[in-house]
Amino acid sequence: MTPAQREQFGTMMRLYPEWNEKINVISRKDIENLEVNHILHSLAIVKFLKFTPGTRILDLGTGGGLPGLPLAVYFPQASFHLVDRTGKKLKVAQDIAQQAHINNVTFQHGDVAEVKSQFDFVVSRAVMPLPDMVKLVRKLISHDNFNAIPNGLLCLKGGDLEMEISRYKREVLIDDLSVYFQEDYFKIKKILYLPL
Repeated sequence: MTPAQREQFGTMMRLYPEWNEKINVISRKDIENLEVNHILHSLAIVKFLKFTPGTRILDLGTGGGLPGLPLAVYFPQASFHLVDRTGKKLKVAQDIAQQAHINNVTFQHGDVAEVKSQFDFVVSRAVMPLPDMVKLVRKLISHDNFNAIPNGLLCLKGGDLEMEISRYKREVLIDDLSVYFQEDYFKIKKILYLPL
């Protein structure tokens, strides 16, 4: 990472706890684990796929900007559209993006059904069950593939996913994050990829 990117992450590390005092963006019990459980977890997608310049990513249910803001810092040549129904959490993400000078992000307050653009990938962090998400985002995925894998859905999830993925067993790919990270937090964490 460049010094500018390191500074952006430093700004995030400072601002999330400040905001969390006012608005519960991250569980109050977990804010002390911000770096590993939230920033690093968001960046786990980097271990699976390096977005090429020009890639368009939708962060569905971003809350306070996770995983979208850390990914936007890591991939400054890609564009990120962060959507959430909770306005006060989205306000946190907007403020952090502004103060950290993260310029490759846009925001939308509302339901994903209101999104009209198309994207190469949709990312999320344990927002909803996979079948529900597929119904919502399938029409938002562009068919112009120019990354190492076909366009689709990248979800950060934990626990037993057998029931959730049963309908997509032939297409879905699950990558265990404990392969990449030694911290206990990642023992049951996974990246789930579904081409759409």
